[in-house]
Amino acid sequence: MSVARTATAFRAAGRQGRGLGLALAALLIAGPLLFTSLGPAGANVEQLTIVTKAGPLGVEIEMAVTPAQRSKGLMYRTELAPNAGMLFDFGVEQPIYMWMKNTYIPLDMLFIRSDGRIASIATDTVPLSTATISSGVPVKAVLELPAGTVRAKGIAVGDRIEHRLFGGG
Repeated sequence: MSVARTATAFRAAGRQGRGLGLALAALLIAGPLLFTSLGPAGANVEQLTIVTKAGPLGVEIEMAVTPAQRSKGLMYRTELAPNAGMLFDFGVEQPIYMWMKNTYIPLDMLFIRSDGRIASIATDTVPLSTATISSGVPVKAVLELPAGTVRAKGIAVGDRIEHRLFGGG
């Protein structure tokens, strides 16, 4: 339901004597739709650790496991906390191709093998781009982080991700 439609329902409710009840019902229906781009409201947050040469780095992640979750990813978000990310689980090792369509924030992408080792990295991806970002090799998962995290934290190919998805964490 659009904001305009909600406003129309509110005005109609007032004219028909239903007043506040119908207006509140309209807002309850439309409210979640109005705020979906603000963040992971209600999302299950898990912890993972990136083990780098400089030491361990804790990250709070959302999981993208189903095809619908993987398809949406971080689309429509306007911000991502510095210690947050999204882990995409593809189930088996395979070549992975990502893009930034409808993604408003630049990201770093870590392509991860089934043993938890980082196989390749794409940094500073371009918001809203439909260009393909390839893993280059078969991987099981992709971790998306705020752009600049890889450089700032010294994350490198060969570093290890500790999380239940990789048999640890």
